Amino acid sequence: MTTIAIEKLALADARELAPLIAAYVQDMKRGAPRRPDEYYAEMLLTDRAAELLGARIEGRLVGFAVFYDLPDAMTGMRLGQLDHIFVIHEERNRGIARGLIDALKQEGRRRGWLSLRWTVPAKTPSPPRLVEALAVPAPSKSFLIEIERAPTVQG
Repeated sequence: MTTIAIEKLALADARELAPLIAAYVQDMKRGAPRRPDEYYAEMLLTDRAAELLGARIEGRLVGFAVFYDLPDAMTGMRLGQLDHIFVIHEERNRGIARGLIDALKQEGRRRGWLSLRWTVPAKTPSPPRLVEALAVPAPSKSFLIEIERAPTVQG
């Protein structure tokens, strides 16, 4: 049986993470494949709010989860927020995503989280079977408020 190692990712993991982020965006947006962007991976890994877990098989990074530690204004406690989880295609259906979530649950126990909130895009490329197996519907809905941005100068 193959061992899946789950660990917190750090800046040194950017080169390995970049192709996985590109594959994730390809999965979600279905456009032309993105070129791995090591600089973007570095930005994500050093973001002040986001934290990343990585899943490795035989030392090779095969999946990641992006999460946040947030305050809950109603209880005064903290909660976890999982927004992105991805496993490369050739390693799917081996328990890797479940392993990432189990590691997040352990981290939540360590941090005293009230719960782990999991946001799943409405238009996912495949049915969210794992979501339905591990989570219950939240008593809330998510909505987006668009933020108008100033045009960027191309040059």
